[in-house]
Amino acid sequence: MKKTIIYLLFIVFMVTTLSAGTGYSLGHYVSVAHLHNIFEQVKRTTDVSQKALADTFAYYEKNRLKKRLSPKYIAIADYTKLAFNKRLYIINLYSGKVCRFLVAHGKNSGAVNGRVISAGNEKGSLKTPTGFFKIGTREGISRTKGYRYLTVDGLQKENRNARDREILLHTAPYVSKGGRSFGCFAIDPRDKEHVFSRLRNALLYSYVGI
Repeated sequence: MKKTIIYLLFIVFMVTTLSAGTGYSLGHYVSVAHLHNIFEQVKRTTDVSQKALADTFAYYEKNRLKKRLSPKYIAIADYTKLAFNKRLYIINLYSGKVCRFLVAHGKNSGAVNGRVISAGNEKGSLKTPTGFFKIGTREGISRTKGYRYLTVDGLQKENRNARDREILLHTAPYVSKGGRSFGCFAIDPRDKEHVFSRLRNALLYSYVGI
């Protein structure tokens, strides 16, 4: 009995020590200091827009608790890059690892295989919306084309009509060919599991640089 108690105390000590050393405990928000370290790491090691990166980390640090954002991942759709680039950056806030995926822009926001030159949050615009969004948790299937999707909610005054616009994070076969959506964040169906599993409840920043 005594040995069992000592062993359990040792396990608790090791878990506490490891959590303190890395700045986080699995399933919980990282410390602000760790968040800053991850920001610097990603800034050094990726080509994502540094302004978009700084804005995303600042918004996340300020709003992660209030908005109940994912403690593990944030994402940036960097639409300053061409469509054939993997311009959806998903950042692991524990390790700093960045995964990249293709993401389409809106039909009226730029050319096929191009970049966003005109963004918009208006209903019916068929343009890529901008700003900060929170991705939903429940996976659905669109009625018309059978696309898999997660819902998207705008977190700012200028993009709170995302639901009315039916803006979604969804799969679409045209993404791999540089095709365009009706304003949704469309991804390659082959990337669905990787993207959906990471982005439930996550902060997504749609950055167009204009």
